[in-house]
Amino acid sequence: MACLRGFLLDISGTLHVDYVPTPGAVAALAQLRQSGAQVRFVTNSTKISDAALHAKLAEMGFAVSRAEVFSSLSAATQLVAQRGYRPLLLLEDDALAQFRDIPQHPPHDAVVVGLAPSKLDYAGMNRAFQALLAGAHLVGIHRARYFASSATELSLGPGPFVAALEEAAGVRAELVGKPAPEFYRLALADMGLLDSPHAVAMVGDDVAADLGGGALELGLQRILVRTGKYRPGDEDKAAAPLDGVYGSFAAAVEALCGAS
Repeated sequence: MACLRGFLLDISGTLHVDYVPTPGAVAALAQLRQSGAQVRFVTNSTKISDAALHAKLAEMGFAVSRAEVFSSLSAATQLVAQRGYRPLLLLEDDALAQFRDIPQHPPHDAVVVGLAPSKLDYAGMNRAFQALLAGAHLVGIHRARYFASSATELSLGPGPFVAALEEAAGVRAELVGKPAPEFYRLALADMGLLDSPHAVAMVGDDVAADLGGGALELGLQRILVRTGKYRPGDEDKAAAPLDGVYGSFAAAVEALCGAS
């Protein structure tokens, strides 16, 4: 099978789980590059800054340039800066570095929620609730319900906390990461393939956050891998039939580009 022109790759759960590469992933990425296909990394990771994420990928052996990584954290930073918000940030300290040049003093006119286990307690959620009642805009970096915190365990993602704030304050969050169509468009445009989404595959372990929404709307090839947060039967929950389901990222690359 001829390799596609471009690949958008999820990171956590697809390339690695808890910073341990999935089987064969490092070699598979090298194989994908050798095929001539363009590669971009699209991640909803919000616990650490983009710089720290890039360093982690390098430590695991992945050859990735900073310019190839499109993170929902960066998308949120750009949105907040462009609109001149003074946000209340429910983010881990490592991720706060991404917002260091943005004023964050009260009164807050935006609340930004990411995956922040140490901040999403009652006190933090109540501060966010009070800001929303005062008119602040709710920005959900993404709303994944859970993520793979180890090879065998799932943990709560930011989605339930975003939903709780929506319910309590009677507002609707604006989402900036996957599966928002604009997030995918940024990566497609960077590859010069905005007009050829059918020639690009989105590879991920989450049928909703990776392969739903914008991936489906834009016509990307939607490839599910059975690693990370994947659980048996997830493929049956997809909003539309998937273009491929494979045991791992390495298996997907071999199937899609092995003959190239």
